[in-house]
Parts: sequence; C-alpha cells; structure tokens
Amino acid sequence: MRGLLGQLAESGRAFREVFRNDELRRVELAWAASIVGTWAYGIAVIVYAYEQGGATAVGVVGLARWLAAAVASPFAAILGDRYDRRWVMAGSDLARAALIAGASLAVFAGSPPIVIYVLAGLVSVASTAFRPAEAALIPSLARTPEELTAANVAASTIESVGIFAGPAIGGLLLAAAGTGVVFLVTGGAMLWSALLIARVRPPADVKEAEREAVSVLDELLAGFRTIARERRMRLLVGLFSAQTFVDGMLSVLIVVIALKLLDTGKAGVGFLNSAVGIGGLLGALAAAALVGRGRQAADFGLGIFIWGIPIALVAIWPNQAFVLVLLAVVGIGNTIVDVSGMTLLQRSAPDEVLARVFGVLESLLLLTVALGAIAAPLLLNWLGTRGALIVAGALLPLVVVPAWPRLNAIDRAAEIPVERLDLLRANPIFAPLPGSTLEQLAHALEDVRVAAGEEIVRQGESGDRFYLVKDGALDVYVDGEPVQSLEPGDSFGEIALLRDVPRTATVRARSDVVLYALDRRHFLAAVTGFGPSLSAAEGVIGMRLGTG
Repeated sequence: MRGLLGQLAESGRAFREVFRNDELRRVELAWAASIVGTWAYGIAVIVYAYEQGGATAVGVVGLARWLAAAVASPFAAILGDRYDRRWVMAGSDLARAALIAGASLAVFAGSPPIVIYVLAGLVSVASTAFRPAEAALIPSLARTPEELTAANVAASTIESVGIFAGPAIGGLLLAAAGTGVVFLVTGGAMLWSALLIARVRPPADVKEAEREAVSVLDELLAGFRTIARERRMRLLVGLFSAQTFVDGMLSVLIVVIALKLLDTGKAGVGFLNSAVGIGGLLGALAAAALVGRGRQAADFGLGIFIWGIPIALVAIWPNQAFVLVLLAVVGIGNTIVDVSGMTLLQRSAPDEVLARVFGVLESLLLLTVALGAIAAPLLLNWLGTRGALIVAGALLPLVVVPAWPRLNAIDRAAEIPVERLDLLRANPIFAPLPGSTLEQLAHALEDVRVAAGEEIVRQGESGDRFYLVKDGALDVYVDGEPVQSLEPGDSFGEIALLRDVPRTATVRARSDVVLYALDRRHFLAAVTGFGPSLSAAEGVIGMRLGTG
C-alpha cells in the first residue's frame, strides 16, 4: 500500500509539472482545439455526404479520406524532422483552417458535392503533419521521463474527451445552423490551435544543424529504416498494428453486437461506442497512476492483453450490462496502450527521425484499421457472430503473451543508473539536451576501467570516443608537459570528434579510474543535432585550446 501511495504521489507531481510547464500546457491546449475541431468537422462531412448520396457516399468519402491520410502520413512526417516542429504543427492547422473555410463557402454557394469531398480529402492530408510533429516535439519540452509520460496521459485524455465533445458540438451546430456554419466554427478551432502553437517557445535558442544533402526518398525511408533496425521498435510497432487491426474489426463487430446479438437497435450502436469512450477516460486515470512505476513496456503489454479478452467474453455472455462493462475495459486498455506505447517510442527513436517514425506508425495504423474492417465481414460470414468475436478477441492475447519476455527485457534495459544521468546533466556539453536524448546517451555509455599510470588517449592518435570521468584522477599532457588535471565529473575527447583531427593531448590516469565512454556516432548525433549543445561544446573546446 505504501508503494502504491508513493507511486500515486509521483504521478501527481508529474502532472502538476506538466501544467506548470507553459510550453507543454500550450501544446496540450492546441491539441484539444485540434482534436475537437477534427471530430466536429468529421461529423459534418459524414452528415453532408449522407444527405447528398446516402450510405454509399458516406463509405466512399470515408475510405478516400482514410487512404489519402495513410499515403500522405510518411511524406508529411518528413516536415517534422526537417523544419521547426512548432511551425509544422501551426502550418497544418492553418492549411486545414483555409481548406475548411473553402468548404464552408462551397456549401453556402451550392457547389457540387464533389468540391466538398475533394476538400475533405485535402483536409485529411493536411492533418497528417500535425500529430507526428507534436509527438516529436513533446520530448524536447518535457524535463523528466515522468513528465513526458504525464504529458502523453494528458494528450490521450484530451483525445478521449475530444472524441465525445467534437461530435456533440458538431451535432448541435448542425441541428441549429447547418453544415456551412459547422465548417466555419471548426476552421476557427484550427486557427485557435495555430495561435497557441505560435506561442510555444523552444527549449532553447536552437540553431539549425547542418544536414547532409539526401534525396526525398532517403528521407522518407529513414523512419522505416529506424524501425526495421531497432528490435524493440519493431516489436512496439508490430503490437500497435495488431491492436489497431482488431480495432478495425471491432468497428464492424460492434454494430453486429448491437443489432443482432443484443437486439438493442440503432441506438445501441451509440451506447456501445460510448462505453469504449468512457473506458478511455477511466484508462487515463489508470495510466496516470502508472506514471511513476517505470514499467512502461509491461504496461503496454497489459493494455494489449485487456484490449482483446473482453471482445471474446462478449460471445460467451451477451448480456447488455455485461457487454457495456466489457467494452469499457477495452477503452481502458486502449488508453494504456496509447500512453505507454507513445512514451516508449519517444524514448527509443533518435530525435532527428522521431517525426518520421511517428509518420510511419500513423500510416500503418490507418492501414491496419482498414484491413481489420475488411476482415471482420469475412469472419462473420465464415464463423458467425460469436465465432468472429472469439477469434477477434483471442488474437491480441495470442500475439502479446509470447512477446512478454521481450517486453520485460525492454523495461530492464530502460532502468538507467541515476549516476549516469546525473553526470550527463552536470556536463556543460550535454546539459542543454532534452531528457529523452540524455536517456539514450546514458544507455550508450560504456564502462571503462583504467589502472594508475595507463594512458587513455595519446596526442597525435585518431580519436573515436568521448569520455566522462566517474571516479579517480587523471592528468592531461600537451607535448609532454602537464597542463590540466581531471576529476570526477570532468570530461575529455570532444576536440578530436567535433573537429575531426588527431588527439590534441595525452590523458594519463594518476590513480585507478572509472570512466564512461561514448562512441563517435552517438556523441556527434546528439551534440551536432542540437544547437545549444553544439555551442556549449565549442565553448569547452575554446577553453581547452586556450589552456594548451
């Protein structure tokens, strides 16, 4: 009990810090405006399509918007890694506001429905740049791992509320004023989101790092390559895709549950969907309680598991109250999966490709939802309602249980000794870096033990590592003359890496020493990719060379 209370206290502190953090608060409020506007606009488009062409028009327009977003997402995500992520988000908002305003004018002018449908497709394309850029921006604004998780819980809660509030607002406005007015109001929500994003300040005056000239195709594939190269990211994205495949099946099965299994009529479809949404809000409370636990991969697996089991149980006892509870459990699992999975990816992917990784994820999720929606009718025809529910519900447990040891391994690997992070944070070169980058560097550090009298680096030799001093004392020699002593907390080796020159000094252990070594690839990727860190490193180099 004491451990649980401590965990809840840690979660509470993290949430307070999120909303005390002005930049994170603005991003969360912008996300609220964006998601509410998106859902209100979507409802208006569906109703307009139904009025113009019935259920067929609704299906065709919905499929076209889905496919357009799935194809565009990896391309749009490139913008989040190439340009300032704040302006990518604001640009997405402004583009949607302009397109939605155009759709409003088209409705008032009585334009052909195809004009509104084309604009709806373009709105879906413009929206694909927002979420990957936001997911990549948040880690640079969060100051601790707990704050990052809490920010993701807040974002997931806002999304759950938006799924309720957006359609409700859209429906009320449709009844009161019509489609054109709904479009105008939702366009205004996008403008409000853009204004909030424009007020977000970066964590520091970030200088644009020099980028190697690469083709658009190489940039596009960078997200795919990063996921393919990293085993834990392949696992996370694979499980995410399995979950959204079942989500696509549930979107069809839930209609059959209401109309055929429970015989609750059309209103029952709405009630069952609402149960999932309410569960999502309860899931936000569960995810909030797990913020300080530090077992996010296990939480992710748990969320995947409880996403599937309730669907199978619906077939066993199709009682209306019981089904509502089961679907609420699905909603709880959905939020836990979203929060823990997003946080794990944010902490795993390199910052320079983070938006593209989320762009790939967004595209895969859209495609797997569509595939699930296609698979559900096939299962229904083959196995019947109860058989289809059992297969759909069993799929996720069958996928996640064998993966559990690998999820536990991810959690064990994520346990970073505090001393490593403290050393990095205390070093002037690394102090400006975002918390997620510091975590990645802490994982990359290697222990090096050197006996008294041994040389670590020698003047004139090539250099491929940077060193932090954990314990012991060292002496620095230039041309055979002692020029400096190094103690715990000091560092050396940056000149050869940043200037691409031979070692400018010899460093010898005065006593037995323990060092942390960082290889060239990790050091350069972190330091040269973040302006304030590069400036700090240049300042250290200036002091070193001045001393020499």
